[in-house]
Amino acid sequence: MPTAEALSVPQDWDINTSALVTSNEPEKIYHEYDYLRTHCPVAHVDKHDGYWVLTRYNDVKEVASNNTKYISYKCAVVPADPRGIRRPPLKFDGEAHKPYRTAIDRTLKPARLKRLEPIIRAHCERELQVLFDRGHGDIYEEFGSKWTSWIEKEWLNLDAEDSKLLVESFSPFVLAWRTGNWGTVKKWSEAWYGIARRVVQTRKVAPLDPEGDPASSLLLERDAQGRPLDEEHIIGCIRQIVIIAMVAPTIVITAITKHLSEDKELQNKLRNDRSLLPAAIEEFIRLHVPYRGFSRTAVNEEEISGTKVAPEEPITVVYSAANRDPEQFPEPDKFILNRENISSHLGFGRGIHRCAGTSLARMIIRVYLETILDKCEDWDVSGEIVYAKLPEIGPTSCPITFRTA
Repeated sequence: MPTAEALSVPQDWDINTSALVTSNEPEKIYHEYDYLRTHCPVAHVDKHDGYWVLTRYNDVKEVASNNTKYISYKCAVVPADPRGIRRPPLKFDGEAHKPYRTAIDRTLKPARLKRLEPIIRAHCERELQVLFDRGHGDIYEEFGSKWTSWIEKEWLNLDAEDSKLLVESFSPFVLAWRTGNWGTVKKWSEAWYGIARRVVQTRKVAPLDPEGDPASSLLLERDAQGRPLDEEHIIGCIRQIVIIAMVAPTIVITAITKHLSEDKELQNKLRNDRSLLPAAIEEFIRLHVPYRGFSRTAVNEEEISGTKVAPEEPITVVYSAANRDPEQFPEPDKFILNRENISSHLGFGRGIHRCAGTSLARMIIRVYLETILDKCEDWDVSGEIVYAKLPEIGPTSCPITFRTA
């Protein structure tokens, strides 16, 4: 259980001016999650038009899993997109959600992932070598953002021009989001919509194997009435894939790199015994889940841990808090290899909106760890770390110095 010190906050503490609302520093946020979990597990925040924060594992799991009582259509992420855009599958529920998820899942079967792995590994080795040759570099901005963009290129089967655009745009987009440069954010967001539109138009004329191409798979799918999916929603789905599949893996990879720079014993243990990697990856995902702002809304008034929540009020399913609940995971802030109940972590969410790319994400992390452990004797953080704004949590800039063999 957390210590008394861990559960303390200043006497004048107010959630509306708290670290979890105003700060991006994970340790401060985790500290306040500990406090809320014990004293106010269902807390209301006034910012972003008002939303609820859940910090207990069981509450987060229930709200994320119960797709009848809690839906995503009204609000899927806090802060919500002010334009009110509803991109599937994240902001679709029930039968409307199903064909989009079916189409995406079709492209992530084990056989395709097996074919993609050596290609993804080659991109990883090439992009990491740039930093190794220099001896230093930002693992998020100069490696992760580029590598995950190349992975997107392979998954979506982009042509050379759009591949180059995607690789070049992600890092500027994240910097603009971090610094509040909304004109640049909009510019790159629209550029990604352009990529999605071009991909869909190309596949309409010359479809690819639907098991190996998301756009072709979506064009093949039908809704509950047997009709083709709306083209703008297909475009929106591709656009959704672009952002989620780049942001989350890059944060997790960066967090793991930082973690292993601080735990040399674990770094060397994993380097010397690769059979430990699957278990280590699950514990890394539990500790460094990159989301704190995914949300649901109740269809009717619901009572959660003794608090009544009105319908249509956003409820954040805070996976980063749930995964550090000591009632579920003893010594939650500690890395423990082979936790008995590690399979219960919520690092990939739960319910119908559980991450579609779970197997791909695990493979990405494994390939990254195998590559850096093979080619690098050690590494250390060598500069200021910058952390993500809501709805994410974790590092979005982390300078590293490498010592290669």
